[in-house]
Amino acid sequence: MSEKDTRELSEPRSEVERGVVEEEDEYGKGMRDVAADLFLETQQYSPAELEAERAAVKRKLDQIIMPIICITYTIQFLDKLSLNYASAYSLIPDLGLTGHRYSWVAAVFNFGYLFWAIPANLLIQRYPVAKFTGGMIVVWSVLLCCHAAVKNYAGMLVIRFLLGMFEAGISPAIMNIVSMFYTRAEQPLRMCVFLAFNGMATMVGALLGYGLGHAHGTALKSWQLIFLVIGILNFVWGWIFVSPDTFTFTPGFRALGADDLQLLVMPDSPSNARFLTHEQRVIAIDRIASNMIGVKTKQYRPKQAIEACLDIKVHCLVLIGLACGVINGGVSNFASALIKGFGFSGIYATLLQLPTGAFEFVLVPLCGLAAGYFRNVRCLIIMLICLPPLGGLIGIRLTNLDHRWSLVGCTWLQYLVGAPVILAWNLPTTNIAGHTKRSMANGLWFVFYAAGNIAGANIFQAREAPRYFSALTGLIVCYCGLIVVAAFLWVYIFWQNKRRDQALGEGEEVVKGAEELAIRDGFKDRTDWESKGFRYCL
Repeated sequence: MSEKDTRELSEPRSEVERGVVEEEDEYGKGMRDVAADLFLETQQYSPAELEAERAAVKRKLDQIIMPIICITYTIQFLDKLSLNYASAYSLIPDLGLTGHRYSWVAAVFNFGYLFWAIPANLLIQRYPVAKFTGGMIVVWSVLLCCHAAVKNYAGMLVIRFLLGMFEAGISPAIMNIVSMFYTRAEQPLRMCVFLAFNGMATMVGALLGYGLGHAHGTALKSWQLIFLVIGILNFVWGWIFVSPDTFTFTPGFRALGADDLQLLVMPDSPSNARFLTHEQRVIAIDRIASNMIGVKTKQYRPKQAIEACLDIKVHCLVLIGLACGVINGGVSNFASALIKGFGFSGIYATLLQLPTGAFEFVLVPLCGLAAGYFRNVRCLIIMLICLPPLGGLIGIRLTNLDHRWSLVGCTWLQYLVGAPVILAWNLPTTNIAGHTKRSMANGLWFVFYAAGNIAGANIFQAREAPRYFSALTGLIVCYCGLIVVAAFLWVYIFWQNKRRDQALGEGEEVVKGAEELAIRDGFKDRTDWESKGFRYCL
């Protein structure tokens, strides 16, 4: 097969090849999918040849892509938790953040996130995703370090807004990377695994916050050290993520050789993954062709953006995003306040958040494993995983303050919100074809998610401490609404698949032809509405 690595592409032989090449005639070469040429080359290999190294390619992706994503998500979530940990110390009195001011400081991050969510998603489509992401990591790490120099309420509002802007692209970028390298069946587990590292971040952050809380005799206060240390961690990783050239001037790293250093860099797509051979890149493209969405087309198509705004699936998904955002905004910013209200000191309020990370780190991947193993259960898992934290909220609402450990346990359950969040992210990745349409749908999801976080951070009223009855009631309503919308989405998608099957007819040849048509349409940047062979994942 090595001879194929250097052989010139022959004239297209199959219907799939002809369809992709016709796209060049219709739109011009600049409108083609970035992996179109490698996809054409898959036609030159027999199914047996492609199958022979599928497992090896998948294993290589898991060994290189997943660790980079998981580390990135860990340090990025540390950043989001930094305000919560800092609030356990003297941040609030030092900067005059009493009353509603702390709520607005927590919320303004999401105003920046909301403001930049759609532009960030469109930039991810237009520019190399790994380089874009690495640049954003470096910028927000500098902003996080600047928190330590803030002297007042106004300064904190400005720096938190900018931080939200530059973090708006990280989750969509990682979703984009996962969809480029993994099949539909593989995506839920991997997305749940990297989100579970939020739990790792919670554990690391709790220990870090606890340790820095005991730092005495320094020029900086504990809350300043928290921002500074987490910012420096992000800064170092940002350069590792985006450019190995940073280390080529360091003798210890130079000895590794340029090829080894390239392994530290996230590729922008399978087409330029340096850790894969040419043949393995072809196989990587063949693996994800069945996703029916291609890899990436850089050009915007306004018609697809309009289609995203009219799609009922997108409407359901953004409502789920809104509900998840309210829950996340409340829990992530007020967990310390809740636990302190149960009768624990500031330092122990931080340390008691350690088990929440373990809950998330173990249970969220189990949800992803189930979603990948069983077909058409993603919406059902979203509904089921909402039940434990819903029960926990009811427990906090009704349990007497004398049972403070029961209340702490109910608070820990709230960190399972990561499971419905990540499965809701996976639904547009697998169910929306057309790169501009998917970028717009992702942007809308994160706009509503950010809006929900703003609301969630402001429904906790200081006068209701320590029980926050109104806020807890609001979170309960959000969970109930989330379950109802997920149920409706499951029924709607099931009906859409049934309707498409009936329109095409029955028989193995018909099904195979529909799948081939959808694969071809994916590399032609057709939307799921336009591709008659496209089938949705429930």
